[in-house]
Parts: sequence; structure tokens; C-alpha cells
Amino acid sequence: MSDDAHLSHTPRIGVLALQGAFEAHASRLRSLGAETVLVRTPEQLAGLDGLIIPGGESTTFLKHLERGGFFDALKTFARDTPTFGTCAGAILLATGVRNPEQRSLAAMDITVERNAYGRQNESHILETETSIPGGPLEMVYIRAPRIAETGPEVTTLAERNGSPTLVRQGHLLAATFHPELSEDPRVHQLFLDIVRSTK
Repeated sequence: MSDDAHLSHTPRIGVLALQGAFEAHASRLRSLGAETVLVRTPEQLAGLDGLIIPGGESTTFLKHLERGGFFDALKTFARDTPTFGTCAGAILLATGVRNPEQRSLAAMDITVERNAYGRQNESHILETETSIPGGPLEMVYIRAPRIAETGPEVTTLAERNGSPTLVRQGHLLAATFHPELSEDPRVHQLFLDIVRSTK
């Protein structure tokens, strides 16, 4: 495929639509030129170029994913296909989960602590420098987890008080904040760039 044909391909991105602000992710992706699919069954993973796992409650996600082989299908998908987890989605992607421990997809070499910054009424918005071009990035935190450890293949793209908040490992991306609730499209654009570079 030529570079021009590669760039002209419209990426088909799924958003796991079991809970959380999945429609906000889908709206942002559409504004950036992607085709979106709201994924509610494991069969809908077929034919996707990438997937976003949104925020929400990670234990609730797990209850939904236990049905119909969804968990195993998602684990297989994330192993080979670009996947972006935000907040609870980052917890699900992690190899290790603490506070308390729970099952995960074990796709990304990070260890995450749940609810590390307090409860929902302590949520807030920060602007932080990042390695993504374009200046400081607005980050919306809601009951945010903390990435406590990263493996050698993981690149940190942004931090909060010395802890990674946006990380990449190959075709995987994870954020402890909610980029879909910001006006800044750069994190979603980064994910689409990863999708295009992977195809």
C-alpha cells in the first residue's frame, strides 16, 4: 500500500460501550475523521482497527466482560490491535492492579493503583507539560488511578507529581485522566496516529 493510500484509509475504531463516557470518545473520534463502532458484544471486535476502553468502574467492567467470552476476546484483541484505555480502561490494560488487586487484561507492562487521588468529590482539572507537541495538555481527573510502575518497554508521555499519567507501549496507550472531557483533541489524535502506523 502506498503512503497516500495508507493515509486515506478511514480508521474503524470501536469504543467499549458498557459504561462510562463512551459517546464522548466516539464523538471526538468522529470529529477527527474516524468511523466509530459502539462495542457491546465480543463479535463487534471483528474488523476494528483499534479500540478505546473508556472510564467508569473497573469492577463493573469486569462483571460485564465475564459474559459470553468477552473478557478473553478482549484480551486477545488488545494483544495484537491498537487499544487505548482511559482511567478504568487503563486499569483493565495493566499487568498489575493494586488497592485492591483485581483481574485485568494484563496487556500493558504497568502497575496501577485504583482511586489513588481520593474519591469523586476530589476530582479536578490540571494542565501539564507533555511530550505531545502543542504545549501544555489539559487533564481531567475523576477518581483517577495512579500508574505506580512501568516496564522497560513503556514510554511516559506525561506525568503528575512524578507519576506517569499518559503512557505508550507499542500499539497500546493508557491515560489516567479523561481526554474525552477536554476540548483538546491531541490524545485521541495520537491514538489514531498509532492505529494508522500499525496498519
